[in-house]
Amino acid sequence: MDLQKQTEPPAAVSELRASDADRDRIADILREALAEGRLTAEEHSERVEGVLAAKTVGELDVFVRDLPAAHPRQASPRMPAPNRPTPGAIPADPDDNLVAIFSASVRKGRWRAGRRIHAYAVFGSVEIDLSEALFEYQQVVIKAFSVFGNVEISVPENVSLRGTGGGVLGNFEVDTLDSPDPDAPVIYVDGWSVLGNIEARPKRGKLVADILDRVHRKVDRSMRKHLDR
Repeated sequence: MDLQKQTEPPAAVSELRASDADRDRIADILREALAEGRLTAEEHSERVEGVLAAKTVGELDVFVRDLPAAHPRQASPRMPAPNRPTPGAIPADPDDNLVAIFSASVRKGRWRAGRRIHAYAVFGSVEIDLSEALFEYQQVVIKAFSVFGNVEISVPENVSLRGTGGGVLGNFEVDTLDSPDPDAPVIYVDGWSVLGNIEARPKRGKLVADILDRVHRKVDRSMRKHLDR
């Protein structure tokens, strides 16, 4: 065994021979810089020629060292949604009341969710389905009370969900969710169950359409901006 080769330190990344994939990556950065107006056509042409002639990774990096795309920013950690709504954000009076006494009450489909929703199930069942709802406010509070009854709450998968409550010989179960989108709605479920059941959980495959529409609009604006150049 060649001990000298085994103990020889590895070459620095900048000294490694450049591959075609490395050249393509640098060329993509230069092409984007040209489209954004960071480079003139002459500068772009000169740098592309240098990229084609470069032999090492270090020589390639020189051509994009002054461009932002070569220095990706580290995304700041996403702060989880607070466990309680912002003081003053939720009104004292409910926007919606759903009452089921020896009966059933259902709210689902395309409807506008208010900031405060009350649900009462006494020997009955209440179903609140927010999977297709329109959220005009970022914070929504659902106050749920169940006495020998059942309250079921369904939410989209891309919202934040918090729960505070309990049960007396009953069940109170809320799945905690944290959306990666800082603008996503936050739904707070507060409640008590007496010999009853309160549950809140995401509905598989359902997303807040408003968030997706906003992302699509941003993409469309970005594409139009580049096409107009």
